[in-house]
Amino acid sequence: MRAVNNFLVVEKEVVGPKQVGGLILTENLDSDNRYIRATVISVGNLVEGLKEGDIVYYDKHNGNGVDWKGKIYQVIQSRDVVLVE
Repeated sequence: MRAVNNFLVVEKEVVGPKQVGGLILTENLDSDNRYIRATVISVGNLVEGLKEGDIVYYDKHNGNGVDWKGKIYQVIQSRDVVLVE
């Protein structure tokens, strides 16, 4: 699988539930966190400044899921990336 043009294929980081004040917050209840941390799997030929293996953050409302070989990946545009670690 390979991204093209201005697109990136990323794999979302699996985050377990976190505990706050004795309450367990699932990913769905964590509304304060707008951005998702992911690892770049493939970089399109028009994307500059990113490479495979980079850790990026993008808005959780952006992107589309794609099932490839039994794993779910997200396809996002390079402009959706807000932070690179």
